[in-house]
Amino acid sequence: MVSIQPQSFPTIRARATMSSSSQPSAESCIATFDEFVQLADYSLMDTLNADPDATVDGDDHRARQVFSGHFVPVTPTPLAEPEYVTHSSRFFKELGLSDDLALNDLFRRVFSGDISAAQEPMRQVGWATGYALSIYGTEYTQQCPFGTGNGYGDGRAILVFEGMINGQRWEMQLKGGGPTPYCRGGDGRAVLRSSVREFLAQEYMQALGVPTSRSLTLYVSKAETVTRPWYSQDSRSIDPDILIDNPVAITTRVAPSFLRVGQLELFDRRARSHAHPKALEELRMIVSHLIEREYKSDIDQTLSFSEQLVELAKLFRQRLTTLVANWQRVGYCQGNFNSDNCAAGGFTLDYGPFGFCEIFDPWFQPWTGGGKHFSFFNQPIAAEANYHMFWQSVRPLLAEDAKAVEHFDQVRHDFAEVMQEQIQVMWAAKLGLPEFNPTLFKILMQLMTESEVDYTIFFRELSHIPGDVSALKKSFYGQTSQHLDEQWQSWLKSWRDLIIESGNLAEISKKMQQTNPKYAWREWLIVPAYQKAMQGNYTLVKELQEVLSHPYDEQSRDVEDKYYRLRPKAFSNVGGVSHYSCSS
Repeated sequence: MVSIQPQSFPTIRARATMSSSSQPSAESCIATFDEFVQLADYSLMDTLNADPDATVDGDDHRARQVFSGHFVPVTPTPLAEPEYVTHSSRFFKELGLSDDLALNDLFRRVFSGDISAAQEPMRQVGWATGYALSIYGTEYTQQCPFGTGNGYGDGRAILVFEGMINGQRWEMQLKGGGPTPYCRGGDGRAVLRSSVREFLAQEYMQALGVPTSRSLTLYVSKAETVTRPWYSQDSRSIDPDILIDNPVAITTRVAPSFLRVGQLELFDRRARSHAHPKALEELRMIVSHLIEREYKSDIDQTLSFSEQLVELAKLFRQRLTTLVANWQRVGYCQGNFNSDNCAAGGFTLDYGPFGFCEIFDPWFQPWTGGGKHFSFFNQPIAAEANYHMFWQSVRPLLAEDAKAVEHFDQVRHDFAEVMQEQIQVMWAAKLGLPEFNPTLFKILMQLMTESEVDYTIFFRELSHIPGDVSALKKSFYGQTSQHLDEQWQSWLKSWRDLIIESGNLAEISKKMQQTNPKYAWREWLIVPAYQKAMQGNYTLVKELQEVLSHPYDEQSRDVEDKYYRLRPKAFSNVGGVSHYSCSS
């Protein structure tokens, strides 16, 4: 068994906001665009190398190979007739921004892609970055149209702002900002459907206490559409079966950096292949930038560079393992957890083919192209594969320090053990227990599977520490036999006995309710929101934004009746609800 020390579980949620700043006072509120642009400070573009083949003005929108450099200057493509959909009032407040800014004409123009509206010291050019792709530790290049890996990177995500806000450095990135050299022949656009999902998912994960990139704004074009494959109404097809004209949208996501494991991997590949004379130097520069941007406050800057890399390995391992434990805690499945979708800062980065488990299934996987290797309970294994690529990519920088290499390799070797410990700490917390009980857990998994329980509702109801299985049946999709009920009753008694031994029931129940959310992401409730948004009605998007911003709270009876319930049978195995392609 793994003993859980006091405060162990809260450390899993400690990096949720990615900001240690206190809430800004009313006097510090940024109310005008002129004030906002004064926050600009471009450390990435000022300290790292631009692609030497790039244009100066950012007019670089056709797919091409990029052989060196850390970024490519590129301008976004503006939305035609942009219209405001929503913004994160909570995050605006955290940043010290006035809500009115989201409706400001110049602010709207910039964050809907018209960067020509930017004023100094903000720049009228953004940047995109290249990265490599590994799937479960296997390097791939065929996703690149040139078959070399030199054309793989930010195909439709363009960073347009970096600045210091309340003592914290942030980058702001337009998702769907138009083509870049990495677009692989695509149009660089995101549709309103996927933009609504990403915006709401980031808001929800932040409220859950799961480290994540943040949502800033969401704008939609009133004049521009793109055609994408999707599912017809009530389709049971695995793959999309129709083409749909979708409104184009841009959501701005924010993070301390958008550095990915795949980005470090790209520079390691260049160094290994001697792609250019400065390849190893550029690898060192990007790793140093990662430490500066994401780990500076946690790594003693007086240590030697080799010692800092060992500390980096430990810290990233801690963040990544606790992140994945968080994902399982709240029922989240990344769907496509490749190295290019793994943030080197240890937070949830890319909301592509993601989903949340409703009917409990250890092999839950919402993405039709993902397979079981990226399924719900396999995420720790995928995380280790990504960590391996991080380890492999950084290791060449330690080549001349044998002692540091030994320590660095030991950190890698211990990943699986640390991951298991974090997962067990999480499960003990969900069950309100002082330590993980493997026998009790194994029986519970079998009972949950046989009874087809709703993952969120089950653990929320369990948080009230019921004495009879009847109190849990609100979460059951399937009918249970008398024999199964007796098994449940036996499990409940064993579990309650451990709870009673460990402390005050009221306090334990309260902690469980702060661990097990009441309100879950349910795709069948998200679909109507983006469908109405496609017709110009954003009220349901904003309603969901509010409900999902308070997932642990007991909300109104109307909210409970609408959002705290089992998935109707009509939505089982429906394309675009129970499963979906990566099309967005």
